[in-house]
Amino acid sequence: MQVQLDMEGALTARDRVGIQDFVLLDETTETAFLSNLKKRFSKDLIYTYIGTLLVSVNPYKELDIYNKKQMEIYMGVNFFELPPHIYALADSAYQTMLTEFNNHFILISGESGAGKTEASKKILQYYAVSCPSTTLLNTVRDKMLMSNPVLEAFGNAKTLKNDNSSRFGKYMDIQFDSQGDAVGGHILNYLLEKSRVVHQNHGERNFHIFYQLVEGGEDDLLHQMGLERDCQHYNYLTQGECAIVSSINDRNDWKTVKNALQIINIDEINTNHLFGTVASVLHLGNVQFDSDSKGHALLNNNNAELRWVSNLLGVDAHSLQEGLTYRKIEAKNEQVLSPFTTDHAIYARDALAKAIYGQTFTWLVNKINESMENKDNSRKTVIGLLDIYGFEVFYVNSFEQFCINYCNEKLQQLFIQLTLKAEQEEYEAEDIEWEPVQFFNNKIICDLVEDKYRGIITILDEECLRPGDASDLTFLERLEEKMGNHPHFVTHKLADKMTRKTLERGDFRLLHYAGEVTYCVVGFLDKNNDLLYRNIKDLIGQSKNAIVKECFSSTDPDSRRRPETVATQFKSSLLKLTEILMAKEAWYIRCLKSNESKQPGQFDEALIRHQVKYLGLMEHLRVRRAGFAYRRKYEVFLKRYKPLCPATWPHWRGVPADGVEVLVQHLGYMPNEYKMGRTKIFIRHPRTLYATEDAYERCKHELATRLQAKYKGYKAKGEFKKQKEAATKIETCWRGVQARKERDKRAWAVKVIKKFIKGYINRGQLKNTDNSEYLAFVRQNYLNRLKGNLPKTVLDKTTWQTPPAVLAETSEILRMLHYRLMVRKYVRGITPQKKAQLQLKLLTSSIFKGKKESYPQSIAQPFVDTRISEQEINMRVLQTIRNEHIKYGVPVIKYDRNGFKPRPRQLVLTQTAAYVIEEAKIKQRVLYTSLKGISVSNLTDGIIVLHITCEDPKQKGDLLMQCDHLFEFLTKLCLIANKENSVKVVQGSIKIEIQAGKESAVDFSLGQEPMVFKAKNGHLMVVATRARTR
Repeated sequence: MQVQLDMEGALTARDRVGIQDFVLLDETTETAFLSNLKKRFSKDLIYTYIGTLLVSVNPYKELDIYNKKQMEIYMGVNFFELPPHIYALADSAYQTMLTEFNNHFILISGESGAGKTEASKKILQYYAVSCPSTTLLNTVRDKMLMSNPVLEAFGNAKTLKNDNSSRFGKYMDIQFDSQGDAVGGHILNYLLEKSRVVHQNHGERNFHIFYQLVEGGEDDLLHQMGLERDCQHYNYLTQGECAIVSSINDRNDWKTVKNALQIINIDEINTNHLFGTVASVLHLGNVQFDSDSKGHALLNNNNAELRWVSNLLGVDAHSLQEGLTYRKIEAKNEQVLSPFTTDHAIYARDALAKAIYGQTFTWLVNKINESMENKDNSRKTVIGLLDIYGFEVFYVNSFEQFCINYCNEKLQQLFIQLTLKAEQEEYEAEDIEWEPVQFFNNKIICDLVEDKYRGIITILDEECLRPGDASDLTFLERLEEKMGNHPHFVTHKLADKMTRKTLERGDFRLLHYAGEVTYCVVGFLDKNNDLLYRNIKDLIGQSKNAIVKECFSSTDPDSRRRPETVATQFKSSLLKLTEILMAKEAWYIRCLKSNESKQPGQFDEALIRHQVKYLGLMEHLRVRRAGFAYRRKYEVFLKRYKPLCPATWPHWRGVPADGVEVLVQHLGYMPNEYKMGRTKIFIRHPRTLYATEDAYERCKHELATRLQAKYKGYKAKGEFKKQKEAATKIETCWRGVQARKERDKRAWAVKVIKKFIKGYINRGQLKNTDNSEYLAFVRQNYLNRLKGNLPKTVLDKTTWQTPPAVLAETSEILRMLHYRLMVRKYVRGITPQKKAQLQLKLLTSSIFKGKKESYPQSIAQPFVDTRISEQEINMRVLQTIRNEHIKYGVPVIKYDRNGFKPRPRQLVLTQTAAYVIEEAKIKQRVLYTSLKGISVSNLTDGIIVLHITCEDPKQKGDLLMQCDHLFEFLTKLCLIANKENSVKVVQGSIKIEIQAGKESAVDFSLGQEPMVFKAKNGHLMVVATRARTR
């Protein structure tokens, strides 16, 4: 959030955001003025003061500085206490009015597009929010606020410089009662630009209300008034060739205007008459004339437009046609109709259109005044808002610019007078010697325009009244005769050779306070006369349209007196306005355009310099700076700067003026740098204030540091004490809690131990109240121990926890369940391959377990499908035995029957027989049906004897061989040949039948090393080693 700084506090940021009051500029040059304005504009700070005058630069974008929160910030605050703002000026005027119970006015000036109308709206909105609120007061405020859109619709138009340019001057009095409540209002209007009704320059529009009616009016209303929804259809709306503008929404504005008319109490009948009057002007602009053979004006064949005019105005169509084409001349008792030329007829038509619109606008202002009028006769104070056109300089300047610039000359004269008067009064009130101020006095220009005998307005009026062929050029000649030597007046005839190049023959130039302006005299007489022919005026006075009748029947129809000219009327109204303003306290807002293209962020220095000049801002600054740049009440000055002097810090007990004197002496002010008034100190140079403010800023930081240190120390000590007390309390409470817990814990422990001892003593008894908890504890303890030490495998029979007596049966049941569970898990985890392996091992176990010593070592060795692959068997042998389906093969050592000589052979088991193979030759085929038995020893050797039935003496006997995979081979053989019961484990020796009728034996013994040899007794001796114990 942006920090709000008061006037003096903002001086420390002057290099960054400029100075808030131009009076405090170190140099009062135009360059320094523009530089400060630009610096503030670049930071979106559009408001700057010159004393109590507010300079406003149009940013051409929305700024978030006009919300209700901002209004509340500025309510009741000293003028210089917060940054410059239009709310500060509005509030100061309001608060001063309440305090002093006097009248004030706020003069808002600037050229078209500078933001004058917006400024007046912002002030009205501020008063609507800040003033006390009741139902009655809210109604008055609504009428004041809603008068704006109505007056803008009828009095504003798009120009080259501004899409919503006010084409009239407006002075509004806001009436307040003694409590500060807004209770009424009154509006004065000045110099409506009626010529715009009938003529617009290229790129400009007629008054907004015409386009709003055509674009936004309801279909029934348009039909009732004979209008089409097309602006191009009406001559008075198309001359500028820009009927449609993107920045203007005529349909929405129409709705706003209709709503506003209801709020300001204009009833439906008058509203219809009002729109009928506007429509009649549009139809009147479409009335066209032709010439007859004599050059006299005739209406062309299309009389529809004239009929609509007569209907809407409520006048006779024939009389209206006659009034637009003939002039009625009265000679003694006779009336003669003199025909118009076409040009005269067009002039009469346009004059009627301007008169109708101008009088309607005046009627509308009067109606608004009636709705806002306060009928209470008690004394009231007022704040006036003067929203007046600024100084205008166009490429071609005509009668309207002459009047507007004359108005600005008068206001500048008033401005300087009031500013000087205010300065003088303040100096006198404070008993400070007044120093004369050098400034340009524009009275000479005002006299040039308004002098009763030799002024331009007087000469213009004389030329308008003079019989004969008076024209704009004869008016120029009279000016040259009367004021040929005036230093602020020049024409082509009076100018030197160089100046003549810049002047046309029909021009005259005035040197205004704001610069030179060249005026073209063409149209001056017509616009000043602004005459409406008598027969037309009489006809319109009989209108059935209530508004038109009221407007035109106010004058005496029998009066022969010529009405006052426009310039004279304007001069008189200006003099009255000056009298009104001189009786009030003045506040000023000067509005500046930042650029011509209406682009945000652009600062056109040349354009700004021109506006600063013609708004007289440098003149005003010089008046404010002529004596003393800065003045403040003693109390305010002392309150701010008292830390700079030990004698005044922290409190000054005496009179504030004495305190300020002591303070400035301590700061080293020179006598010519300041003056002491009755209630204020006056400082001559801004640099003196800068030095004081910079010293205050340094002192403020030092004081802040010291205060921070003291405060931090105080806070730290307080915090430490609080923490210490809290810690002590917490410790006390904690110790108490812990002691109570310990006591309860010990009491519980004693109870438990007693129960445990009693339960232990009665543990052998049946469950009762004395031992139930002990037995539960024993059970739980045993189960917890058992849970952590369960056997991991089925073979583990030793690690089961020994149960207490009461759980012996339970323990056994749990043990059985656990082992069954492990067995189930193990069985479910066995694969088909492993299952087959186990089935073979089971068969082996049934045959050899407990019989053969080498059996335990074989358990861990898995069986394989075969020890000889088909690739290792000779192809011829393979072809011979393949049909029998080879089941298993293993290498063996065969011992001959005679001599027991060892021979390496392959033993192959098929589905039907066992084959002993020597390379490519089958040495023996043993059918399983002829196999009568199988013998092995009980030792660790690998000798196998296959007992074969021998019925033929020539048939080979038993087969003796040694196999390294004895258990695997025999298990496979038993399974294939179904010989499980034929295997015998023999101790000592095995008898073998070498052939029918011839026997021998294999003897077995234990030794250090395994050996197989033929013994002396002719038997085969097999020496086996002892089996290794696991």
